[in-house]
Amino acid sequence: MTTENLEKVKLLARDLREGKEFPRSPRATLGGYVLAARAVDKCRAVLVNCQGEYHSNCPLDQRWLNFAEIDYNDFRSIIASGAADGEIAEWIEKNAKKRPRAEVIAWNNKERDMRLSDLPHELQEYMESYIERYVPRNRVVYHWFDAYDLEEQRI
Repeated sequence: MTTENLEKVKLLARDLREGKEFPRSPRATLGGYVLAARAVDKCRAVLVNCQGEYHSNCPLDQRWLNFAEIDYNDFRSIIASGAADGEIAEWIEKNAKKRPRAEVIAWNNKERDMRLSDLPHELQEYMESYIERYVPRNRVVYHWFDAYDLEEQRI
């Protein structure tokens, strides 16, 4: 990453260390996909070393990357170029697998509505301890995305 691009990424990155800022909700869309905006926020933070406990290319990011059939290294490269959200959205639209809009909407809705019991067993196991550690007591997690929005105080 060039010095110029690094500076651009620094200006766009959220500081995810110790609850200073949070990545966008997994429900937020970018380029027409849920999870994409959050993946961008985490990747930027990793590139400038302000990710805190967040990870880029984690199983959450992989759900979107796999559905869109976008290679993580290609995704990381566009983020490392210092591209703004609008440029990234255009890149996603150009590079994601071409699908009917209705199919993408259906996938987005399925992800938004997914319950913990619908997740693969290894993610259910991970989320069990994640929720205990990060979600405020007496808050019920109905959907997978709720865990993140509750932790990050959006709901």
